[in-house]
Amino acid sequence: LEKAMKTFPLTPNGKVCMDIGASTGGFTDCMLQNGATKVYAVDVGYGQLAWKLRTDERVVNMERTNIRHVTAEMLQEPVEFFSVDVSFISLKHIFPVAQAITVPGATGVCLVKPQFEAGKEKVGKKGVVREASTHREVIEQAAGYAFQNGFSVKGLDYSPIKGPEGNIEFLMFVQKEEQLEQLDPERIQEVVAAAHQQLDV
Repeated sequence: LEKAMKTFPLTPNGKVCMDIGASTGGFTDCMLQNGATKVYAVDVGYGQLAWKLRTDERVVNMERTNIRHVTAEMLQEPVEFFSVDVSFISLKHIFPVAQAITVPGATGVCLVKPQFEAGKEKVGKKGVVREASTHREVIEQAAGYAFQNGFSVKGLDYSPIKGPEGNIEFLMFVQKEEQLEQLDPERIQEVVAAAHQQLDV
C-alpha cells in the first residue's frame, strides 16, 4: 500500500475506508497513519487483527466475514477508499461488492495475484505463475472485472514484494466513474516486462 500511495494519486486522508483481506492489519494501519477517518477491516479469518487496531475506535473489525457476503446495509456509511489483498479468491468476486458499497468517485488499490486468477493449467509448482504471457492475461482479466462493475483502471504497477511462494504480484489503482476508461494494453506489457526485469531471479 505504501508503494501504491507513492505511485498513484490516491490517499485515504479524511475518508471512510475498507481493508479487504485485512489479516493482521498492515493496510489498515497504513490508512490510519495517512489520515483515514474510519476503516472497515474485513477478513474471513479470526483473531488476526493487531491489538492496537482492534482497540482503535476508528477501526470496525469485521472478522469471520467473507467479502462476498458484505452488503451496504452492514456498513454505517458508504466506502470512499478501499484496498484489496485477498488469497484463494478472484477479483471477479470482489468488484461487484466494491461497486455496491462505495460512493461515486471512490478509489481503490487492488493486489492482483496471478496464482488466484489464472486457470489451473497456467499455475506451476508450488502455485507459482512464471510466464509473462499469463501475467498479461491475468491483468487484462482483472481490469475487465473492474470495468464491468463501473471502475476504470487508472494506474498499474508491479508490487515490489513477491508473494510468499515467490509470485510476482501487481498493483492496480481503480476509480468508480460514469465515463469509464479502458486500460491501455501497452501499459500492461510495460509493467509486466519491468516486473520480470526487476524481480526475476
